[in-house]
Amino acid sequence: MNRHRTIHFLRAWWHPLDSRWKDYDMRKAFTRKPQGDEPATRGKNYITPSGLQRLKDEHRFLLTRERPAVTKVVAWAASNGDRSENADYQYGKRRLRQIDGRIRFLTKRIDAAEVVDPERPRAGQAATLAFFGATVRYANAAGTERVVSIVGTDEVDLNRNHISWMSPLGRALMKSAAGDRVVLQAPGGTEYLTVLEVCYERISGEPFREPAGAEASAKGFPRRRESTDTG
Repeated sequence: MNRHRTIHFLRAWWHPLDSRWKDYDMRKAFTRKPQGDEPATRGKNYITPSGLQRLKDEHRFLLTRERPAVTKVVAWAASNGDRSENADYQYGKRRLRQIDGRIRFLTKRIDAAEVVDPERPRAGQAATLAFFGATVRYANAAGTERVVSIVGTDEVDLNRNHISWMSPLGRALMKSAAGDRVVLQAPGGTEYLTVLEVCYERISGEPFREPAGAEASAKGFPRRRESTDTG
C-alpha cells in the first residue's frame, strides 16, 4: 500500500471528530462561567432527558463501534514495519488516545447526571419562575424578542436557542417571571431585558449521529499487502 494513500485515508477518518470536539470546547467557553464562579453543586451535571440520551448514544458508539474499528486499523498499521517511523501507526494511536479521553469524559458526565424533565408537572412559583428546563421569551431594550431554552452545559445548541444554565444569559434569566426586568452582564456590556413569558415544555435536542468519516462507518480499511507489493 502506498504510504501517501494510507496517510490520506487515516486523516480522512480522524479529522471530522477532531474538529467536532474543538467545536465543543469553543461552545463551552462561550456558554459557561469559569469554574471559580460555579456553585458548590458544580459536581452535578444538570441535563434534560434528551441531552442525557445523546451522551449515552455517543458513549455507546465510541466504546462498542468506533474504538474497535480504529483498533483494527492500528493493528494493520503495526504489521507494516518499524512503528517508530510508521506514520499510519502513529496516527492511529493518537486517534485511540483521543477516543479514550472522550469516553472517560462522557462516563464522568453520565455518572454525574441529574436529569430534570421540563415536562414534569410544576405547581406554584415553580411553574411561573425560570429554572433549569424553562423556555423563556424576552425582549431587549430595543424591543427585539427572542425565545431561549435553559439546558445543561453538555447540550448547548445555539442554532436551536438552547443556552447553558451557567451562561451569563442563563444566570440573568434564572428565577425570573413574566414582567420582570433583568440585567445581563454580557462581554459586550450591560443589557436590560424584559421577561415576557416563562413556560415549561419538551426540549428536543439534536440526536447523536455518527460523524462523517467515522471508521466504524467505513466499508473496510487498508490491509497489509503481500510482500510482492513494492509500493
